[in-house]
Amino acid sequence: MSDASVPDARYRWATGYLRALIQAPPGPPPGTPPEIVRLRAQRRLERLRDFLAYLGNPHRVYPVIHITGTSGKGSTAAFIANILHVAGYRTGLHTSPYLQVETEKLQIAGQLIAPERFAEEVAILDQAVRSWIARGGQPLTYGEFWTALVFQTLRSERVDVAVIEVSVGGRFDLTNVVLPEVAVITTVGLDHVRTLGPTIRDIAWHKAGIIKPGRPAITGVTDPELLAIIAAEADAVGASLTVVREGSDYGVTSTGLGTTLTDLRTGHTFPIGLLGSYQARNAALAIAAIRTFADRIGGRIDDETIARGLVTTRFPGRFEIIQETPLVILDGAHNPQKMAALLEALDALSVQGRRLALFGVLEGHDALTMATMLAKSVDMVVLTTPRAFLRTAADPVELAAACQAQGTHAVTVDDPAEALALVLEMAQPNDLIVVTGSLYLVGHVREHWYPSSLIVTQRTCWPIRRSIAIQGAESACRQQHGSV
Repeated sequence: MSDASVPDARYRWATGYLRALIQAPPGPPPGTPPEIVRLRAQRRLERLRDFLAYLGNPHRVYPVIHITGTSGKGSTAAFIANILHVAGYRTGLHTSPYLQVETEKLQIAGQLIAPERFAEEVAILDQAVRSWIARGGQPLTYGEFWTALVFQTLRSERVDVAVIEVSVGGRFDLTNVVLPEVAVITTVGLDHVRTLGPTIRDIAWHKAGIIKPGRPAITGVTDPELLAIIAAEADAVGASLTVVREGSDYGVTSTGLGTTLTDLRTGHTFPIGLLGSYQARNAALAIAAIRTFADRIGGRIDDETIARGLVTTRFPGRFEIIQETPLVILDGAHNPQKMAALLEALDALSVQGRRLALFGVLEGHDALTMATMLAKSVDMVVLTTPRAFLRTAADPVELAAACQAQGTHAVTVDDPAEALALVLEMAQPNDLIVVTGSLYLVGHVREHWYPSSLIVTQRTCWPIRRSIAIQGAESACRQQHGSV
């Protein structure tokens, strides 16, 4: 995002302040022993807990729904938050990472936080940190400051409930200071192996770490080996565990882009606003979380409210139709599990022309596997280099070679904007373009349609300049490719 394009100088100061806290790439350097990784994570959590106590424990003022998972956690969080918003709760939503602007990570009552409020909260927390350090406290890292900022702001905004998405893992994630009313684990797959460990069992153990004593947990994990790890954690801390299964708890009807979920226990059907049949699992988990939460607080959220919340949920960069002719879809599929779901969703479309892909991913993800999967499903791939501060991208030349090994034409363009211009120029009106891989890439490309300055000032990821056109594109695409 270009800070100069944002009119509010205080907002520019706040984002500059936050970025100045970034001193090193996230995650441990390659080869760091697991015990060192764990010790550092534990120390960060301890420091954050101490600082939050100094602030008066803002994260304990409101009820929390906590969500983790290798795939689907962001969409599930968005579903839950929107249902609560429709139900009349003043809801705070924290998602991570952001695509284009920092305020995406702090949403209040269905809107991004206002830039002037964001700057005000950063300034307040800066003063608190200065006082904390003067009394002998340790300086905060970027992640610690951000997490404290989220909890402090949600308290200042007097939310009725907070929906908190885990950043990475769960057990040692900085958000795991909360004592949630409900914990949700969407899926478990291989990702972030430097931080979470080399095996999928290690990752399941990390995800299970958000389950808290006596608090209900919900999961969409059904693999017996991985489910056993999650169930063992629930048993160890005395938490109930609900497993949400397709076929026994919910059914899915998908026609082209449209998806409808059927609650097999009640027979109620729920059209889903987010595109892609894989969103049915996320919606089913959201429904289970909402019902459990309502039971715990003595409230009631009926099926009609849930239905309105599900059908009106929007989430940028997740199978998002951004243009109609040619059809352009943005999807941040940055691990093999997400890539498989994306490709399955693309197969449901009735596209007459070619499939063109723009792909780039950061190091630390299984880039070669994803590139190979993508190459098998498209006619051409343009490889590029996602831009992220102090982060290294996977080598696009190496990824191009993997695509070419599948017999798929591949070219490399280092700059993401130039890569997008190339693929748009090459596409014919009836072609499909999918931009995928790193969420940083998706966010960069999204600037072409939705400038960051408008997102900040209008407090929505779909500012007015293009929203009418995009809604028309979605409607036309649904008619063309089939919907429920």
